[in-house]
Amino acid sequence: MDIVVLAGGLSTERDVSFKSGSMVTKALRENGHRVIMLDVFMGYSDKEEDLTGVFDRAEEISVKVSDISEVAPDLAKVKASRKDQSDCFFGPNVLRMCQMADIAFMALHGENGENGKVQAALDLFGVKYTGSDYLSSAIAMNKGIAKQFFRSNGIPTPNGVAMTRDKRNDDVTSLGLRLPVVVKPCCGGSSIGVTIAKDSAEFTKALDEAFRWEDELIIEEFVQGREFSCGVIEGKALPVIEIAPLQGFYDYKNKYKAGSAVETCPADLPEEVSAQMRAYAEAVAKVIGLDTYSRSDFLISNEGEMYCLEANTLPGMTPTSLLPQEAAAVGMNFNQLCEKIIEISMKRYQ
Repeated sequence: MDIVVLAGGLSTERDVSFKSGSMVTKALRENGHRVIMLDVFMGYSDKEEDLTGVFDRAEEISVKVSDISEVAPDLAKVKASRKDQSDCFFGPNVLRMCQMADIAFMALHGENGENGKVQAALDLFGVKYTGSDYLSSAIAMNKGIAKQFFRSNGIPTPNGVAMTRDKRNDDVTSLGLRLPVVVKPCCGGSSIGVTIAKDSAEFTKALDEAFRWEDELIIEEFVQGREFSCGVIEGKALPVIEIAPLQGFYDYKNKYKAGSAVETCPADLPEEVSAQMRAYAEAVAKVIGLDTYSRSDFLISNEGEMYCLEANTLPGMTPTSLLPQEAAAVGMNFNQLCEKIIEISMKRYQ
């Protein structure tokens, strides 16, 4: 097959996306496909040109990537470096090359990747792509809306509220919440902008930090306990994985710096607890409509209560990512996982 791997973009998870994309590209090439990896924002070349035979030059024209930084990228610098300085999210030739491909593999993370906008555009241009459709992506990306889906379908989730910039309220007690709380951007990922606030002063600082990234936040009561994640492929849950950061919580640095967290799969849990978490992960995928693959994050409190935090529509595919580790636990190596994602995504178009 001729495949375009879409990575990069303009989200705070741009660098992570490149690492996912490079691993997917390598795997798919090893599987015998002709694969071009594109930065969806920068595109290929800075002018319209004849793209005949472009997949014959796949390795030559694919974007090259470096390691993931410990801090989020400077998106203003990224925008300033684009040659054509267009306001269009899609870089030059990206949509044309996607139309020439058999399918686009979505290695994008964060805004304009997991929020459904890119998927909707690809639908309009007749491009096949991997992962969930635009609507289920949009629902899952908005943590406030996703929590409403969880609650209405019996999926436990921490007590929390949404807050917009124009209705900012620094008095946490008036929100009906008890300190400590977790403050996080409503539609962000990779724990960027997330802070645990233990007192009023920290809460104000947490709001300042989160509003740097977005105009809408989620504020949840902090749950002390163990962190887990559970992937779902085509409606069936994979083994649960436990994440134990060596320091702090599972933030951006701990997610992507090798050796920052101990990850155990299958997680050391009683079978009935593991089965319940897998059932909740499958329920999340079903009620939101994540019918290809996804990953849901969970906490189990020190008192033994289980909570679902959020759903991820395009889980990371980096060396330290969780979904590939879970797939490996059932005998599916990384190359097979990439092939499986394409296989089940293509079913939507048959």
